[in-house]
Amino acid sequence: MSTEYGADQIQILEGLEAVRKRPGMYIGSTSARGLHHLVYEIVDNSVDEALAGYCDEIRVTICQDNSITVEDNGRGIPVGINHKAGIPAVEVVFTILHAGGKFGGGGYKVSGGLHGVGASVVNALSNWLEVTIYQEGKVYRQRYEKGQACFPLKEIGTCDPQKTGTTVSFKPDETIFQETTVFEFEVLKQRLREMAFLTKDLKIILCDDRVINEETGEKKPLVRTFHYEGGIREFVTYLNKSKTALYDAILYFEGTKDNVYVEVAMQHNDSYTESSYSFVNNINTPEGGTHLAGFRNAITKTFNDYARNNKLLKDSEPNLSGEDIREGMTAIVSVKIEDPQFEGQTKQKLGNSEARGAVDSVVSEQLTYFLEQNPSVAKTICEKSILAQRARDAARKARDLTRRKTALEGMALPGKLADCSDKDPKNCEIYIVEGDSAGGSAKTARSRATQAILPLRGKILNVEKARLDKIYANAEIKAMITAFGTGIHEDFDIAKLRYHKIIIMTDADVDGAHISTLMLTFLYRFMPDLIKGGFVYLAQPPLYKLEKNKKVWYAYSDEELNTILNEVGRDQNNRIQRYKGLGEMDAEQLWETTMDPERRILLRVTMDEEAESEVDLTFTTLMGDKVEPRREFIEENARFVKNLDI
Repeated sequence: MSTEYGADQIQILEGLEAVRKRPGMYIGSTSARGLHHLVYEIVDNSVDEALAGYCDEIRVTICQDNSITVEDNGRGIPVGINHKAGIPAVEVVFTILHAGGKFGGGGYKVSGGLHGVGASVVNALSNWLEVTIYQEGKVYRQRYEKGQACFPLKEIGTCDPQKTGTTVSFKPDETIFQETTVFEFEVLKQRLREMAFLTKDLKIILCDDRVINEETGEKKPLVRTFHYEGGIREFVTYLNKSKTALYDAILYFEGTKDNVYVEVAMQHNDSYTESSYSFVNNINTPEGGTHLAGFRNAITKTFNDYARNNKLLKDSEPNLSGEDIREGMTAIVSVKIEDPQFEGQTKQKLGNSEARGAVDSVVSEQLTYFLEQNPSVAKTICEKSILAQRARDAARKARDLTRRKTALEGMALPGKLADCSDKDPKNCEIYIVEGDSAGGSAKTARSRATQAILPLRGKILNVEKARLDKIYANAEIKAMITAFGTGIHEDFDIAKLRYHKIIIMTDADVDGAHISTLMLTFLYRFMPDLIKGGFVYLAQPPLYKLEKNKKVWYAYSDEELNTILNEVGRDQNNRIQRYKGLGEMDAEQLWETTMDPERRILLRVTMDEEAESEVDLTFTTLMGDKVEPRREFIEENARFVKNLDI
């Protein structure tokens, strides 16, 4: 069989055909994440109208058929003929890639979205899309199917001349989004709330029309409204709601320099972790960039100058590091810039050099003024920073001592670790097991070549309430750090990871869930790249063992138990054992239910970096000191609980 490769074998994908052929290139993936990204692209266009000063309300509706409708009260997409394309401008926006008001020519000064390809990409990946425009007392509509116009733009009626705006409805194509086409209210809620915080005075309403009253069968829409006159000031208050603020003021700095509009809000709390989030034209930049670097440089320099000038730091004492000053700080750094340059395809890091200087300048000047005007706040922050510096020095000494010991002992691993013989991390996995008895069963059950076992005694330290020096002094945490091999915090090096699967294996009860949460809190705060890289898993031991006529079944949920009982029959010959702990299983049972790669169930722990502020808030709410936010969280999420152990 010969395969020809000549000039005619080179495919030319025309316009939206390319999007349908390679959707991942345009929206990242066709998973649930990519599905929700479609909504953000349409909403981004409406937010651009708000940034330009023409729109103050956006309504997003999840319809009963899982289609989406986005309505805004902006100017409405232009309906006149685009002379270059020979078709109405609105049709250009929805059918031609790299068309829109975002490429110079005075359409928008700043804009978010996918480099101006958003609307056409959503259209290309939808079964159908309809756009309705209200302009100058007239209503216009056009419908598309799989990216192709069904009919030319037509005038369908009249409206109040004061009414302007655009309504876009679309239904994602299930042949492209094969994993799911069901929109999650909570996912959209988090992103839309963030958009509203970042655009002060913009009201965003999210409505879910799929909710039905179970008693009456009537539609019972779930509605959330996000409207923050204080903008990012209120964002900081929201993020700090589960923490205790060290002072009442929210520090807020705003200004424009070198055509970069800068907005910064910050406040310190009594925690030991920094929560800083950066945005460019409302786009989250999880990897930071020049704007975040400018902010960090400004606060390090300004606080050190203040501490020296006011004798809070002695001449003999070293400068405070940026990390000392940022301990317990929640900050939002938001810039609006005409031509944002992002490093890499993922738009996760800003590269514009002018953003660094602009943020540094605006923050340095206004922070200096604020500290002079508010000496009590300035002193509070400096004193916390000095305590952080001392704790960091103590942590460094503990770390150096650990390193020296390790070097002398020839890289000694924890005594309780039963390591595996394979030395290729890709083949190796480590089970972090609750308790010595379960650890003993696991050591007997395991495959010695590829499975390592590290039993932990009791509950590990809650790192949400501890500084680095306490963390380094904790025996159970030290054992994990040494076993993984990566180091933590600024020493962290993913290349030194000794196991590509870190599996948390705890009892299927309340205590086990608490231990899992403590472990995940530690990994999220000090080794987040393990979670982002997909190396962390939760083992799923069975909840039930069922025996009948010398045959055995295991059930991992109540639903699965009922299914098995329906199949084998419900009679007195059955035995319903409810496992309370891993220690109740012998080595053979533990292997076949929880550790055998052929039969086990593992849940991979993932993290949506676009919603990192919400992830951070969840950990603080669950593991922090404040009881009230935790109670609210439990009440709000109780409906999602399965297998509640009382």
